[in-house]
Amino acid sequence: MPDPAARDAAEEASAFSHPAVPPDATAVYGEHPDQIVDFHAPRDGGDGRVPLVVVLHGGAWRAPYDRLHISPFADFLARRGFAVASVEYRRGPGLPHQGGTAPVAGRWPETFDDVAAALDALPELAALHLPRADPRRTVLTGHSAGGQLALWAAARHVLPAGSPWRLPAPPALRGVVALAPIGHFERARELDVCGGAVTQLLGGEEAYGERAAATDPARLLPTGIATALVQGRADLTVPAEVADAFVEAAAKAGETVGLTLLEDVGHFPLIDPAADACAVVAEEIAQLAY
Repeated sequence: MPDPAARDAAEEASAFSHPAVPPDATAVYGEHPDQIVDFHAPRDGGDGRVPLVVVLHGGAWRAPYDRLHISPFADFLARRGFAVASVEYRRGPGLPHQGGTAPVAGRWPETFDDVAAALDALPELAALHLPRADPRRTVLTGHSAGGQLALWAAARHVLPAGSPWRLPAPPALRGVVALAPIGHFERARELDVCGGAVTQLLGGEEAYGERAAATDPARLLPTGIATALVQGRADLTVPAEVADAFVEAAAKAGETVGLTLLEDVGHFPLIDPAADACAVVAEEIAQLAY
């Protein structure tokens, strides 16, 4: 049986071995340098309308990880015939967290400000830069921390009253495919996922309780939006227990969430074009989009 840590390291190395893929176009949705969206046009050779996939990258909401590492995945989806919008957003500063070595996770409230603003701006931006994209067939996907943001973005219509991010009606989505998402904050905190990143994202322990009510996907259920999770059973970064907890919370709220568990798969193959798991992800997206 292979050593789990060695397998995880090999999977991560494979996912990060692909060179960044330049987008076909880039647009801004705000004044900050991180408020940009990359657009990858479908590579199917056709001229008809195709589904739009909105990608939110992971990286524990930390500065070193930006959308470039997920651009091979965005290109993979474009080669599958999707129009793809890859969203950048503000992440934690590059400074290490007090008492630790990893950079701080997230910026409050800027990380959530950016995701909300990007998705609000996307219909107009996609019409301009992805003319083949069909906004009526939009699927939101995200990996790891980006999976949390995807689940959150699909739940903005159920945010607490008074939230600046709340939508008056459900977003126009065919659904969400969350990839190893940090979708249940309490379970993630119990497991110390990404070295306390969830607590850092919300500004520290003192602010956690109040802010989690408007940001923890497990507390924003039911949404009425079709939702599927793809999770590796061998994931050491965001263990499968986090996905299980989100699905259980959804069931208690009266909502069915799909969960595809992949045997002998860790965290990174889900976004690695060289891995079979990536094809499974594309199929899950297609099932919602078409």
